[in-house]
Amino acid sequence: MSCCFSLFFKYRLQIIEIYWEKQACYWKQALFTTLVRLLCLSPLILSALCKMYICFSVLAGLALLCFFYISAFCPYFGEDFAYILKSIKCGIRLTKYKKIKPFYSILDCFLDAAKRHPKRIFVHFEGRSYTYGEVDKQSNKVARALQAEARLKEGDTVALFLANEPSFIWTWLGLAKLGCPAALLNFNIRSKSLLHSESYCLIVELQDAVEEVLPTLRERGISVYLMSDSCSVQGITALSDKISKASDQPLSRDLRANIHIRSTALYIYTSGTTGLPKAAIVTHERVWAASFLQSICGVTAEDIFYINLPLYHSAGFLIGMTGAIERGITIVLKRKFSASQFWDDCKKYDITVMQHIGETLRYLCNTPKKDDEKNHKVRIAIGNGVRTDVWSEFLHRFGDIKVRELYAATEGNIGFINYTSKIGAVGRVNFVHRFFFPYTLIKFDIEKEEPVRDSQGLCIQAAVGETGLLVGRVTKRSPFVGYAGNKEQTEKKRLRDVLKKGDLYFNTGDLLRFDKENFVYFQDRVGDTFRWKGENVATSEVADILTMVHCILEANVYGVKVEGHEGRVGMAALTLEEGQKFDCSATYTQVVNYLPAYARPRFIRIQPCLEMTGTFKMKKVKLVEEGFNPAHIKDPLYFLDPEKKTYVPLTEEIYRAVVSKEVKL
Repeated sequence: MSCCFSLFFKYRLQIIEIYWEKQACYWKQALFTTLVRLLCLSPLILSALCKMYICFSVLAGLALLCFFYISAFCPYFGEDFAYILKSIKCGIRLTKYKKIKPFYSILDCFLDAAKRHPKRIFVHFEGRSYTYGEVDKQSNKVARALQAEARLKEGDTVALFLANEPSFIWTWLGLAKLGCPAALLNFNIRSKSLLHSESYCLIVELQDAVEEVLPTLRERGISVYLMSDSCSVQGITALSDKISKASDQPLSRDLRANIHIRSTALYIYTSGTTGLPKAAIVTHERVWAASFLQSICGVTAEDIFYINLPLYHSAGFLIGMTGAIERGITIVLKRKFSASQFWDDCKKYDITVMQHIGETLRYLCNTPKKDDEKNHKVRIAIGNGVRTDVWSEFLHRFGDIKVRELYAATEGNIGFINYTSKIGAVGRVNFVHRFFFPYTLIKFDIEKEEPVRDSQGLCIQAAVGETGLLVGRVTKRSPFVGYAGNKEQTEKKRLRDVLKKGDLYFNTGDLLRFDKENFVYFQDRVGDTFRWKGENVATSEVADILTMVHCILEANVYGVKVEGHEGRVGMAALTLEEGQKFDCSATYTQVVNYLPAYARPRFIRIQPCLEMTGTFKMKKVKLVEEGFNPAHIKDPLYFLDPEKKTYVPLTEEIYRAVVSKEVKL
């Protein structure tokens, strides 16, 4: 027996080889026999195989032809297709969140992120870092302190007058945990402008900002809380010490049990940056829609997002912060934009995604050139309002950054995003997008400032390549909620009988153009608003402030172009009270006290009378065209001089200094 085993082990390899050779021969013979039998039994099989081969060859050829056709005539097909898929995916998610009971909000998304990775950094700010878990606990403390002190309950609106700091974020989260909508106040507005905010209570960071209007706030029953450990002013309650003593344990979800997709989440003030704000109602549905923009732009869970825009803005708060929560990523928060510190911050924190408005990219391009300007990790820039020449220069200097230019309005129901690398465009016309959110461009009379209508009273659609007014149809899927407590302004944004009798559209007040390649281009703003320093400036509201000066009878405010600057700088044509001279000092004091810097008219033109239309509207087109050149204008002109703290006569020397950028605007 042992001899047999030794022989087996000695010749085992040869035995195995012989065995497998026999097996292989057996299977080869069986396969051959089976094929022969099949061919003999059914000659049609051979014919079918040949036909299948021919069909596959034809299909492959057609696919190749389609590929060459798409490459030649539809160069953006791949990007369009990817955008459609991402949009559908986001739409499915939003539909899912709507159906979840209780409703799944962006707050719940944050809480899930805090549970998944509590030690992941959520916010970098001025050398300190705050994790998701820490921000969650701090927001619990804020919620409990406000619950105890202010007796807040679900539905109570709380106004936030806070700077760009982490406390802004966890205060908002604390309010959301109580089911309270937050009204985000522009941190640059002045005292009396705070009175236009209708809220249950007001949380402020600066005591001086509310002291002047404190009696009026108390009359209205609005409680004021100061982010400080102590306060000696009667009527203002210090909050920081109470927050530090509060428990950081989670709050019951029952506190916000009645919140749903169409509930108000925020009030964001649009065009009210000039001092008389309009509160755009932002629902939870709109918050989710805005937060998805980062995903559509290609932001991943590994990115680091740089927020240097104000958190009271839609861009900073919705696209930036809530978008980061949706992605579960880290943000780097800045008090304000700084061109000199921008790239240093990007390198220090390994920032990969930045935000911009047109001005910020221009500021970066105006910085002194360095050898290592492309030595950074920024790959995406999300924003709006950048000029074509600035866009090109930005890419040339700072590398291959995907600029995702977008168009949208806080209160609007239509928006675009340029998901391609086409410089200058703000988006693309997409059939899927247009199906779910119907919109069109209509012809607009610039002089009359109204849509052009046909004999039947309907609006006329603008042709491809023609500039027109953008309007979005109001539907259940794309609603226009309007402004809180301002029916008049809400109605002004509604446009009826556009393409058929009885239809209803949202009037964006913006002129756009669609080209033959389906790209969308922003042309200009119409009506009573222009844009300067990335802010909307409502001319009628600035005029109201100016006419409060004792010497001014009427004011016609408009924006004028200044070479090398984004948007339009403020200018006002004035008529004076009989027997009065223009009071430079009083006018300066008025605009500085009641208007933020970007809303103050930099140029003043004194006229004997203001030209009106047949419907008693002030004419602006001619004034805009004439600009502010003293060599061409006979009327007295004045320039706001911040160094002298007054308005001074606008001389040709000052004019040349402004145009040559020797004087900063």
